[in-house]
Amino acid sequence: MIFLKTEDEIELLREANLLVGKTLAELAKLIQPGVTTKQLDKVAEEFIRDHGAIPTFKGFPNPYGGPFPASICASVNDVVVHGIPNDIPLKDGDIVSVDCGTKLNGFCGDSCYTFLVGEVSAEVKQLCKTTKEALYKGIEQAVTGRRLGDISYAIESLCTEHSYGVVKEFVGHGVGKEMHEDPQVPNYGRRGTGPLLKKGLCIAIEPMITLGSRQIYMESDKWTIKTRDGKAAAHYEHSLAVRPGKADILSSFEEIEKVLGDKAI
Repeated sequence: MIFLKTEDEIELLREANLLVGKTLAELAKLIQPGVTTKQLDKVAEEFIRDHGAIPTFKGFPNPYGGPFPASICASVNDVVVHGIPNDIPLKDGDIVSVDCGTKLNGFCGDSCYTFLVGEVSAEVKQLCKTTKEALYKGIEQAVTGRRLGDISYAIESLCTEHSYGVVKEFVGHGVGKEMHEDPQVPNYGRRGTGPLLKKGLCIAIEPMITLGSRQIYMESDKWTIKTRDGKAAAHYEHSLAVRPGKADILSSFEEIEKVLGDKAI
């Protein structure tokens, strides 16, 4: 069931999503060699709760195992998604995708950003740049009258043009009072297919793109998803509302990139 949102509901979604952007900006101040993802998680949870929200990831149920134990997903290098924060220090040349969710005034925010740690190789930097570009290519299609497949095709075509792998097992989704609502938003597909995009549809678009093969596997913790070939993966995500003419992006990378300065991709 797809629920279209009212203008008031979209504004509540915007507040929750802007808090995610502010949380990720706080983490951007800390991300450097030697910092652990568990330290980042502690800061994120305190920041979210201090702003009157709850971290939606913490305790999120898993059909394969136990609930998610942290407030952020911190996916380092070959971890595609759902990395559990740990005590392993980040090192020079790593990348870490930090996915974060909040619930504020009954509505959910959801956004992800891939951070470079120190000096990152040119090929991994290019992967991040292309993945982020693919996100915005998808967003360009999120307008009234288009089809969901137009978003999917735009993402896939850019990434395959660069010979990157497009993960198919994990997708974007509707967002509202629940973090994951209908419809699913794949990062691959055909133009002109899928549900018609209508004003008030709110979705999270999130390309998960690999440097090598798109083949993945799940670790024994039943959460962590890694590339089979051990090559890096990047992940960027925005939540948005479909509008006539141009999508209304509800989350924001602005504060993150203000912190990163010339280190932003």
